[in-house]
Amino acid sequence: MPKAISAEHAQRAIDSCDLTTAIGLRDRAVLLLLARLGLRAHEVIALQLQDCDWDRGHLVVRGKGRRECILPMPVDVGEAIAAYLEHGRPTCEDRHLFLRSMAPIRGFMQGSYAIGSIVRYALQRAKVDAPHSGSHQFRHALAVRMLQGGASLPEIGEVLRHRSPQSTSVYARVDIDALRSLAVAWPGAAQ
Repeated sequence: MPKAISAEHAQRAIDSCDLTTAIGLRDRAVLLLLARLGLRAHEVIALQLQDCDWDRGHLVVRGKGRRECILPMPVDVGEAIAAYLEHGRPTCEDRHLFLRSMAPIRGFMQGSYAIGSIVRYALQRAKVDAPHSGSHQFRHALAVRMLQGGASLPEIGEVLRHRSPQSTSVYARVDIDALRSLAVAWPGAAQ
């Protein structure tokens, strides 16, 4: 079963970022990308400055297998990224959207635990007892919220950029209430 953070806890983690600091601005933008677009940690790390199409409100994301997807940029995500770029991102030759806060100032390394650390510290600040401390729980939470809101599994798969319906089918196990409505009463059982 996928482990997902609740919508309330996800928002508390996002709101825990100190917007008076460069790190807080960066971390809020990262958390919003995880929560609103369901990005994977390596997709956040791979984002480049030129991937933000401000005129069209799109974001170019490099997913698994180096597949590029164009995703709509929600307003709150765009505002958070813009705030980080204007008031938090150090001047640097590195074209990665998000940079480390300590020298050497450069983009996060692929395979690093940087995004997981951002999530873990946000959960600690917000005093959230989450299912686990990894970034993937935000992706799962997005899928669960969509399912609870009536989205179909193909729609969820499209948002999460799954190649196969089997990847998305794991979320059918989460909607216990919907599954209960399909169950036939056991003969002789109390109603």
